[in-house]
Amino acid sequence: MNLMSGTITGLAVLIFGLIMIALGIFTYVTLPYGIIALILGILILLNNNKEDRIEPIKTKKGGK
Repeated sequence: MNLMSGTITGLAVLIFGLIMIALGIFTYVTLPYGIIALILGILILLNNNKEDRIEPIKTKKGGK
């Protein structure tokens, strides 16, 4: 997932979680789903930049 799609996905899940929590105030069925979606949205946003870094290849000199 690149930076743009990770940000969009994280914000979408975060907003969905907030809406579900707001609905969960009136109907308690949606409250656990809203909390889970909120946590997932935050984790997606925070983990977004760590996946896009490419580590340099370390080669050994000297053959076999």
